Amino acid sequence: MFRLRCVNSCLRRLLHGGTVNRDQVLEQLRVCSTEDQVFDVVGKNKAKLTVNHVSCAVRMLWQFQKEKPDLLRTVELTKNHPQFLTLRVLAENKIAFTEDSMLVDMLYSFLRLNVDPHDTLVQQLVSEAWLRIDRFPMASLSKFSICLSDQHLQHSPLMGHITSIVDQKLSSIDDARILTTLMISMSSLVSARLRDTLISKADHLLDTMDPSHYNNPRRVVQFLRNIKYSHRPLLEKCNEILLCNIPRLDAENISIILGLYQSLQFNNCDFRLAARQRLTELIDSSTDPFSFTKLFVALAPMASSETRERLENTALLLADELSAHQALAVAEALEEIQIHIFSIKHLHSLRSENVDVYKPVEVARITQALFLLHYQNPELFSKLRNILLNFLQRSVYPYEVTMLTRVLSMLPCPRLEEAVISRVEAVVTQCSLNDLNTISFAIAKWVRNDPSYRQKTLGKYVRLLQTLKRCGHERLQTADQLDLVLEELKYISGEWFEEMLLEETMVTLQRMMDQINWINVSELAFFLTRINHLCPPLMDRIAIVAIKDIDKIHHSATYATLLPFSVLNYDTAQADELYDLCIQRLTPHIKSFDPHLLVLLAYSLAVADYFPEEVVREIFTIDFLGKLDSQLETLPDSLNMRTRMRLMELNRAVCLECPEFQVPWFHERYCQQLQKKVSPMQQQIHKMLGEVLGGINCVRVAVYTPYFYTVDFECILDKHLQLLPYSKPNTVEISDRNKVQWGRNSLENISDELPPGAQRVAIDFLDSKSYCKNSHHMKGEALMRKRHLEILGYRVVQIAHFKWNSMELSSRDAWKEYLKKKIFREFSS
Repeated sequence: MFRLRCVNSCLRRLLHGGTVNRDQVLEQLRVCSTEDQVFDVVGKNKAKLTVNHVSCAVRMLWQFQKEKPDLLRTVELTKNHPQFLTLRVLAENKIAFTEDSMLVDMLYSFLRLNVDPHDTLVQQLVSEAWLRIDRFPMASLSKFSICLSDQHLQHSPLMGHITSIVDQKLSSIDDARILTTLMISMSSLVSARLRDTLISKADHLLDTMDPSHYNNPRRVVQFLRNIKYSHRPLLEKCNEILLCNIPRLDAENISIILGLYQSLQFNNCDFRLAARQRLTELIDSSTDPFSFTKLFVALAPMASSETRERLENTALLLADELSAHQALAVAEALEEIQIHIFSIKHLHSLRSENVDVYKPVEVARITQALFLLHYQNPELFSKLRNILLNFLQRSVYPYEVTMLTRVLSMLPCPRLEEAVISRVEAVVTQCSLNDLNTISFAIAKWVRNDPSYRQKTLGKYVRLLQTLKRCGHERLQTADQLDLVLEELKYISGEWFEEMLLEETMVTLQRMMDQINWINVSELAFFLTRINHLCPPLMDRIAIVAIKDIDKIHHSATYATLLPFSVLNYDTAQADELYDLCIQRLTPHIKSFDPHLLVLLAYSLAVADYFPEEVVREIFTIDFLGKLDSQLETLPDSLNMRTRMRLMELNRAVCLECPEFQVPWFHERYCQQLQKKVSPMQQQIHKMLGEVLGGINCVRVAVYTPYFYTVDFECILDKHLQLLPYSKPNTVEISDRNKVQWGRNSLENISDELPPGAQRVAIDFLDSKSYCKNSHHMKGEALMRKRHLEILGYRVVQIAHFKWNSMELSSRDAWKEYLKKKIFREFSS
């Protein structure tokens, strides 16, 4: 009996002790379902609160906010609650007793609850975390890196320390979320070696993760955007995962992804079509300003006219409710799709009393959008101009000074202010080549508008332009990394660059030829094409590198790599080998090309007289053309029009040069919409040719050939080289259906109308666009045109602009003699 009492006594003590050891405060916190309940527990137990309690309370407060839609969050109310101050004080006092992961969690939650980064609590949490950083698990290190990014410490020594740790322990990371978060945070500090290692690791983890976790591939794309590196295989893998998740994506996520793709110049037809469908489905549910703004920005640029009308009507209904930043986003989308004043005038958030909420770059963006939309509000533009000037006077960032200067030049102003000059001069030595070019463009506008400039040949404009030129030359001469130079040259163009920096640029690029590799070869090739500059040493080096590493070059990059060879008509033995290898490289991947890119690629090959049968047959199928039509609806108007034009020209080239493919000509109606009027200069030369050839009835102007080439002037020579007069008057309209045949027999009809031995002569005047800018070397399209006209039965006389406008031909008689020589002597020899 005594032993039984002892057992019962021990059991009671054990049970009582268990109750005592239970953390009742923690249990009370865990069952809370609202912020007020959490604060109530905190207020009643201030003296009992431990580190665990504080961490749990702060984490729950953020969790409650996170679960709410953005519009319903009450972060400021939470932050200003008296008991929140209690939590902050306790957290700061107990930092030394906080576990590593708990320390990072609290820092993360406090920042999410808008505690100022300069608050002593945040500063001490960051300092303590730095002391412990080497022992952090990777999950905590990843979250800590987010906290540093939130405080704009991406370039800090502390982030450098994190980058070093990741470099050493990368092999131990097996969670895609942890890795991709770290990649974004430290993207500005990674070396080329670490970049490649991270890409390889991310590629592996994307294969092993749950494909429904779409934020992981989105973060990978964001990392590639941050480091400005378009790694096509990884982009395509991310795109496949994102495409599978389209039904789960909201307008905000789709808008973010499309923006990232645009920055990387990554166009994927399947994703754009799926995104458009998903966004269209979300229209009816996107009725609040936040969700509608995200939807409008993403959908409007690629929507049909009917859908755009629906979006515009909704925008009008919500216009009064949009915040200043939402109104900015809508205005920029309206600018992109060129919907003008009838919509923008309803965005009341853009009124002058609201512009003070914008940051400098945002003021520049809204000013540009309103100006390009022809918004009529002088009072608002005057205020915007003053705000831009005030921001400019205080700005120390080169990119900001450049943007503010460019936008200021758009606004009406007779002359350049001294404030602009002083700020530009202060930052000009730090400006990139593209910034220098942009500033020169702005100055050129002021030069044209300032009536006093003509009397001040050595005035402020000239001095500033000379400074820009000097800084540009110094930047090029001291550059030692080809990739950085190409990045600065990516979007540069205009007369100032061509006249002041192009020659030095070519010297710099040739100096760095040994840095050309399979990664940057296509970007260099595209730059040479864009500036229309033939440089044989660089072209030869491009060919050598591409031939050597053709298997490493992504199949879609073959287009940009081949482009200068076809466009600039650079034909060498190495070029021939390059064409053959690129065709072999791309052919197995035809199905994976975006439709518009395959059309552009096939056209560039056709210019160089290459017609790979697999490519041609793929393009001219009903399925492909249907998919192309769908894609074109989602592309910007300029790319849409260019692709349609290239498809027509490819169709024509295949019909003329590869009749064995039996591809039908189906662009008659399209071509009839492209008819051009005869210019005054053509009329003048027409009269002159009439005098040379013995009468106006012996020459025709603007003649339409089969397959819709337009010959500047046409005449007919018999077998004795005598002119044959036309029996019908000249017309530039397609009125005689017997003379312009669009079917397969058109080649026969053009010669059947002539007497035996007679020859049609096409006289073409070639302007500067037909030649490389740095030489009289004829470009590929002019040669292809000549080739096609000869197939059509013409003898082609090409008259170069530089010859026609030369001092040698400075009189009317000289022109007439030159025309006689070109038309008669060339054919008699």
